[in-house]
Amino acid sequence: MAVNEISRRRVLAGSAAAALTVVPDHVLSARGKVPPSEKINVAGIGVGGMGYGNLRTISRDGGHVIALCDVDLKYAARSLNHFKSAKRHTDYRKMLASQKDIDAVLVATPDHTHAVISVAAMKAGKHVFTQKPLTHTVNEARVLAQVAKTTGVTTQMGIQGHSGEGNRIICEWIWDGAIGTIREVDAWCTLSYYPWGHAYWSSKWGRLPKDKPPVPQGLNWDLWIGPAPMRPYHRAYHPQTWRAWLDFGSGMMGDRGAHTLDVVFWALKLGHPVSVDATSMGLNPDTHPLSSIVTYEYGARGQMPPVTVRWYDGLKPPRPAGVPAGKRLGDAGGGVIFKGDKGMIVGGIYGGGPQLILKSGARGGRPPRVLPRVRGSHEKDWLDACKAGKPAGAHFGYSGPLTEMTALANVAKRVNTRITWDGPNLKVTNLPQANTYVRKTYRQGWTLG
Repeated sequence: MAVNEISRRRVLAGSAAAALTVVPDHVLSARGKVPPSEKINVAGIGVGGMGYGNLRTISRDGGHVIALCDVDLKYAARSLNHFKSAKRHTDYRKMLASQKDIDAVLVATPDHTHAVISVAAMKAGKHVFTQKPLTHTVNEARVLAQVAKTTGVTTQMGIQGHSGEGNRIICEWIWDGAIGTIREVDAWCTLSYYPWGHAYWSSKWGRLPKDKPPVPQGLNWDLWIGPAPMRPYHRAYHPQTWRAWLDFGSGMMGDRGAHTLDVVFWALKLGHPVSVDATSMGLNPDTHPLSSIVTYEYGARGQMPPVTVRWYDGLKPPRPAGVPAGKRLGDAGGGVIFKGDKGMIVGGIYGGGPQLILKSGARGGRPPRVLPRVRGSHEKDWLDACKAGKPAGAHFGYSGPLTEMTALANVAKRVNTRITWDGPNLKVTNLPQANTYVRKTYRQGWTLG
């Protein structure tokens, strides 16, 4: 399918009978560029939660919301009421096939449907903004990066800190040698799904709900389940609490890890880890653990030495020696600490408020600016990139490998031990059964591509 589909016709005023003109192909770039003078026609898929906020920002920053697609009309009511002129859909496949004036798509559904929807949209020639985590599995992240490269559309993952000042300052400090050689990083999120997630439901019914309430009016449960194994509807899964369930969500690793580990992946120029080790607390076959510690080992990258990255899920790391008493580390819910031989850099969950903590005798100050700054929102960065026919900051070629990092932690959590990783071949080499979790089988009628 050609990427540069003519997205719409423009009626030009100036005569009694307005002329109907088709935008010629040469106006559009190889990346599906939208002429800068025109607003980008955006469709939202999954518009009841984060999608509502994303669409409002997109509308404010120059996008034109022309279509809304959601499987739950009640949950999507805010968006349906706010964007009254937008066409309404329930099935994204029918929307993409029938509404040809769509230039770009926002995907803000539960994690387990991100990949199938994003691939379908890219192959239909649409620019795509997909909420974090980009995908549910390691394999899906690899596929999305490949499809984005092949189709040439403009993509973005919803990690707003990537467009912020804090993460860029951290990168520049590290690349300027402010804290010297880094061999260790701690990152964490102290938040837990308890009691609103699986722990609440488990205390009431055991791991899985026992009762089978009717599907609420306005909810298409078959489409909500999508490519996941079918199970009866229950309020324990939708809305919101789906993040805790292995079949639907990516746990806190995908929820907050995608944000906090972004600057670690970026600043340290990480690729594939050599190994990932996990210790999980509260592990069971249906839900993500209540807490866990994940340890990544990375080899040397250019001039950068091997580095150990630890992720604390639902926990805090030990307070590093040398940090002044009373100094707050990170945000209320988590953060990141880069440990160098000249000092430390501390940032928040989204990279905000970075602090430079130097050893005696080391010099501080602002680093030289080597990264461009984003003017406006993360969504605007994507819209501007769509118009310019260039990659956005967190394009799938970057955020795909970042998502592989976070999804791989969930593989290690499920086997609750150390796995060695062959990144180029997407394969756990020391524990064959762990490869079951690297990719997944889709329910009949659903495919990735």
